[in-house]
Amino acid sequence: METATTAELRDQFLAGDLFSTGEVNGVYTHDDRLVIGGAVPDSEQLELPAWDEVLGTPTHLTGRELGVVNVGQPGHVLVDGEKFELDHLDGLYVGRGSEVVFAGSEAAFYFVSAPAHASHPTTPLKHAEVEPVSLGTPEAANERNLYRYAWGQELQTAALQFGLTVISEGSVWNTFPPHLHDRRTEVYLYVDLDESDRVFHLMGQPGATRHLVVRDRQAVVSPPWSIHSGAGTGSYAFIWAMTGENNCYTDLTPVAVEDL
Repeated sequence: METATTAELRDQFLAGDLFSTGEVNGVYTHDDRLVIGGAVPDSEQLELPAWDEVLGTPTHLTGRELGVVNVGQPGHVLVDGEKFELDHLDGLYVGRGSEVVFAGSEAAFYFVSAPAHASHPTTPLKHAEVEPVSLGTPEAANERNLYRYAWGQELQTAALQFGLTVISEGSVWNTFPPHLHDRRTEVYLYVDLDESDRVFHLMGQPGATRHLVVRDRQAVVSPPWSIHSGAGTGSYAFIWAMTGENNCYTDLTPVAVEDL
């Protein structure tokens, strides 16, 4: 990673084209075998693909669990025929073994799936009903609200965790100082950026960091050995998702600023 060109770095760690009208697109990573993807139904209903040539199972969720967040306008998700309405930034947890269909002419659904050893109930996660955790300070330019949708408590999952962090007006940094997750992979999807804004996403090993310039609705995969942090040129939010050896939210290793 230290010697990679910018193009090589983006090819290996940036998912830049997940959202295309009328399509479901996905990226598979061997880092904890996460699948991330985007579904933009437009006027059609879109099924969550099995991608049998990649997953080797009859359906996508034969042995997986799923997290969904609507990053577009209101739409709905059908889970085994049951309808779940999702407004902007609403989430949905879907348990192993379910069939999933996306719908909504102006909706855009981000999803992440992970291997699951057990089945748990499908649960809607309304953004307005999740109590945020306030982090950071204005003086450090890292004030933000953390919305924990599935984080190892309250909602039971096999190992998947996901949620949303909204950067406060006037702040730029997310997850700073950074940390490592030695036992899990984490993915950031940056959302609600203006067209002209970007996030400078830091990744890599402490002491040898690199950066990616990321626009709206692009995702960065952070392997267990990589920090994950960034600063934006304007207001933004990001959806974080991770899986690994456990679903203990506090299982992380802080990285001191002087070690970067």
